Amino acid sequence: MENNTIGSLIWLRLIRFMNQSNHMSNEFLKRFHLTTAQFDVLAQIYVYQPLTQIELAEKVTVTQGGISRMLARLEKEGYIERKQEWKTKTISLSDKGAKVLEKAMPAQLAFQSSFFDEVLNEEEKKVLYSLMTRVHKHSQKKQIPPQ
Repeated sequence: MENNTIGSLIWLRLIRFMNQSNHMSNEFLKRFHLTTAQFDVLAQIYVYQPLTQIELAEKVTVTQGGISRMLARLEKEGYIERKQEWKTKTISLSDKGAKVLEKAMPAQLAFQSSFFDEVLNEEEKKVLYSLMTRVHKHSQKKQIPPQ
């Protein structure tokens, strides 16, 4: 472990934070009968609706197989509606989905923001956001080296 670079330590810290944050969010979102992944899917549908399953899968952190199962469950629970429009099936929020998201969204955003608001000042948050945006954009262009 003495060979860790600052980059690898940052990566490990981010992974640990994300795991803890997701665990805490799952606990927090239970009051809305949602998981973090379901919340993410509903929020993306809200912003981009109507959209296809492929478009949705590109926007969330759920696998293609996972998204199919999740959408079936969300449809069964009445949170989403799927409509066939000629050859394309689109996904939209139902009234029930919009209502649960209307309650969950401000609460979840405040909960997640508290991780940063309680320890960072405004300038530090702006710097962190800027740095993470740069790293994220770079990661989207990065190629995995051949073996």
